[in-house]
Amino acid sequence: MSSRIPLPYSPKVIELFRNPKNLGKMEDPTVYATAGSPACGDMITIYLKIVDERIVDASFISYGCAANIAAASMLTEMVKNLTLKDAWNISWKRISDELGGLPSIKFHCGVLAVGALRRAIREYFKDKSKPDWLPKNLSFEEKQALEEEKILEMFSRVRKI
Repeated sequence: MSSRIPLPYSPKVIELFRNPKNLGKMEDPTVYATAGSPACGDMITIYLKIVDERIVDASFISYGCAANIAAASMLTEMVKNLTLKDAWNISWKRISDELGGLPSIKFHCGVLAVGALRRAIREYFKDKSKPDWLPKNLSFEEKQALEEEKILEMFSRVRKI
């Protein structure tokens, strides 16, 4: 007998899990970035096509649960046609709200999606003049993505011992 209790996903999460929008590696992205860790099972790579600091196309690849796939799918829909500044201001909470809510144990899926997006935006400005609105310090979502990567590194070192 299984002790697993199904998570209460909203109809929107289930729909985007079954029929994700913008799924797949973009052929010629302007920039892309990954957030997450295979150790926890959730990873998101966001691909952006940018013209004149406006996102004209977005896609993703996701490894993980239904909430992870739905969050990445929702994010790619939300950022299309936004300026990089407006896209930067999308929060994980807004993604959760647009999905009809996420179980608290799955909030990190929205955090990872935003972390990947913000990493991609930072990458875009890596060799360019930084705009005033781009924070010098890493955001909460970017730090969370780094924390998961540090955990993976720690596990990989332990496995080698």
